[in-house]
Amino acid sequence: MMEFFYDLLHPIQWVVAWIMVRFHDLFTAIGLDPAGGAAWSLSIVGLVVVIRILLIPLFVKQIKAMRGMQVIQPEMRKIQQKYKGKTDPASRQAMQQEMMALYRTSGTNPMASCLPILLQSPIFFALFHTLNGIGKGETVGPLNAELVEQADNATIFGSQLSDIFLRSWGDGDWNTIVLTAVMIVLMSLSQFITQRQLMAKNTSSASMQDNPFAQQQKLMLYILPIIFAVSGVNFPIGVLLYWLTTNVWSMGQQFFVIRRMPNPGSLAEKELQERRARRAARRGHVLPTTGEVTGTTAVADHTPAATPVRRQRQQPKRGGSRENRRPSGSGGARPDQRRGNR
Repeated sequence: MMEFFYDLLHPIQWVVAWIMVRFHDLFTAIGLDPAGGAAWSLSIVGLVVVIRILLIPLFVKQIKAMRGMQVIQPEMRKIQQKYKGKTDPASRQAMQQEMMALYRTSGTNPMASCLPILLQSPIFFALFHTLNGIGKGETVGPLNAELVEQADNATIFGSQLSDIFLRSWGDGDWNTIVLTAVMIVLMSLSQFITQRQLMAKNTSSASMQDNPFAQQQKLMLYILPIIFAVSGVNFPIGVLLYWLTTNVWSMGQQFFVIRRMPNPGSLAEKELQERRARRAARRGHVLPTTGEVTGTTAVADHTPAATPVRRQRQQPKRGGSRENRRPSGSGGARPDQRRGNR
């Protein structure tokens, strides 16, 4: 069954091997040892960079989907309250139909938030099979026998890229055990920080109440790091390096998006408004009291002394008092001037 699965992944595996070999050629051309661990490790990092750049459009869709879920939360809560306590199949089916109708009318797809992870899975398995094959001398596409031998002998911090924690535990290779353990911890920790940053900064407190999507994110906060830690003991060092680099990229990319384009009503949106208010204050402008991101009202926490006041220009008054108005037909002179001219 697994052989059939990997046969289906062979085209992706060929592309993965081609990207790695091209990066290996690049790093060899700039002077790195072709059989050294640095060249092959950086080739894996280069593979991550290429894959994540290609996934940027899907990441944008993921952000839009998450924002769409935030927007329709009030309507979703109304539907949930409508069917609260009703457990019969007809009510559950009616609730699901109304939920799907809400998704269609709002143009929101909950599955879009999972697309980057789902599309990375075949690449991950292809890389896993490629690195396992290196340890067995298997070639794939441009990764010929000579390059496979170089990659198999390449070491990083004294361990081969194809080494695995469990296999090293049985062999008593403590250098590999420590290295893989550190990488697994860093991989799980980076995943936890990424998910924690998303929930703490980019989720409104109101949307966390009775929100299955938000509760799912909260569950993933603890489940994903555990999955990485448990499964990581079976991954070669090269695969651990791939996922660690991917998690670091995701963490930085998400930090940029949350800082610049936060979700409505989130703590990150409030911080963005405060930063813009401070920049406006330094330029001598009135501090904004209306959210610049979503149009919602948000008052920044500033002291009165730090708030510059811009005087409003007085508009010219039309007309004036009765005695200063020009009576028609008087040539524009005031009554006292006419009496002095008599």
